[in-house]
Parts: sequence; structure tokens; C-alpha cells
Amino acid sequence: MKTPKRIAPLIEEGLVDEVLRQLMSGKEATVYVVRCGEEIRCAKVYKEADRRSFHQAVSYQEGRRVKNSRQARAMEKGTRYGRKMAEEVWQNAEVDALYRLAAAGVRVPQPYVCFEGVLLMELLTDADGHAAPRLNDVVLGEALALQYHATLLHQVVLMLCAGVIHGDLSEFNILVTGEGPVIIDLPQAVDAAGNTGAGDMLVRDVANLAAYFSRFAPSLLGSQYGKEIWALYQAGLLTPDTPLTGYVAPDETKADVGAVLREIEDARLEEEARQRYLAAQS
Repeated sequence: MKTPKRIAPLIEEGLVDEVLRQLMSGKEATVYVVRCGEEIRCAKVYKEADRRSFHQAVSYQEGRRVKNSRQARAMEKGTRYGRKMAEEVWQNAEVDALYRLAAAGVRVPQPYVCFEGVLLMELLTDADGHAAPRLNDVVLGEALALQYHATLLHQVVLMLCAGVIHGDLSEFNILVTGEGPVIIDLPQAVDAAGNTGAGDMLVRDVANLAAYFSRFAPSLLGSQYGKEIWALYQAGLLTPDTPLTGYVAPDETKADVGAVLREIEDARLEEEARQRYLAAQS
């Protein structure tokens, strides 16, 4: 097929020999099957920011580090240089997460190089050697659904133990290979300790898994694995081998209504004082 413009620099650098076909296109990127010498790999071409349909990037970028304060200021101001840096941070987040998670034993694609906004990585295949399908396209029975759910729940725990939360996990970014499910698409991955919304993202990821697999295994309906995992993590009790029950005891602590009312009154008095000060200055 005709070489996509964004992959041309990789061919010029000798990183890719030939583009064979387009594999899939999503909200973040378009993926192509490419030949690199004797190996068949895939090239993930990230879409420009204004062409992406993933609109929650700001909440995922909290806690991410940049090289220096100049870059951070430029990103905050939204200058052309700042936008370029933001794109690099967004793309590098996936590469960093893939290496970090692979080292932790999480089933993710093997990354090779990220060059000019194109991530070159392992092509995942099914038992017959064809490109692995998305989980959403696989027919499941109850037993297999429970098996895959348990496998993916363990992967989520491994990720969290490595300090990473996927942030957008669903049946659409999980591939089913000959060895089972593999988690993909990680540019929005967040640092569990550095993002104030990390807990909510973790719970949502796990709820997405339960909602999907409960179509085939109704026993998963109502499970609370996400809340259980996050509570164990916060308490410093989560390990890759921690047994999970899917149950979280309800919080029966009585609300301190008096304390809440005092906070409201303090805020009211503070606002009145501020208004008086502003009136005096005018």
C-alpha cells in the first residue's frame, strides 16, 4: 500500500522497510502492519490533538513530569511550542508505561521505538497467527468470560502495584491473543500516586470490565472489585497475590453534621468579610 506520510521518516531512517496494510483506526491513533527486516510489527501513528476524539486529556495529564520549567510554562500558556511539548508528553506516556508495565509482568505489547509521533511495537496475534482481535469481537461463554475477567483483574492489580492506572480500560482496548488477553492503548495512563483522580479512574476501569463480562457471566453483576483494590492500595496492603472477594463492607460511620455546619458557617463569615473588604476598597 501507499506509505502514509507520517511513516515515511521511519522508512528513511531504516526503521521500517514496508507498510503492508492498515490494521485499525481509533480515537487516538491509526495502526498499520509494517515489515521491519524479517519481522512483522505494527506502527501506531498518533493523531494530531485537534483530530482526536479523546477530550479528557487534562485530567489525565495531572502529575506527569516534563523536562524543565520552560516546557511546563509553555504547556500552561498553550503556545505552539507548548502544544508540541504536550503532544510529546502524551505520546511518551504510552512508551514509558509500556516499558514500566512489561517489567512488572503485565501483559502489554513490546515497544521498540517512538519516532516522529509513531510508536513501533510488537504485532499481537491470535492462535492462528492472524492479528489479534479486540475483546469486543470475541464470542465468549460463561466459563471463558470468568477466566478472562480474573486474568484482567490480576493485570489491573499488577499495574497498580507498579504505580500505573490505565484510565480508559474497556473491551475496545484489550486484544485477545493465543495466550489470552493483552492490554493496549496507554497514552492516557496515569500515575497512581500523582493524580488526584486516580482512585476514580481505577474504579471506573474495573467497573467497565465487570459490566462487559457480566453479559456472559451474570455473577459479576454488583461486584466491587475496583473499590476493594483501591482500598487495599491506599492501606498499603495490595500485592500481586492479594486475594480479592469483590465485596466492600459499607461505611457505617455516622456523619458529623455539626462539623459540616461549622464549616459552612466559617465559609459564610469568610465570604462576608471579603465582601466588606472589597466594598471598603471601592
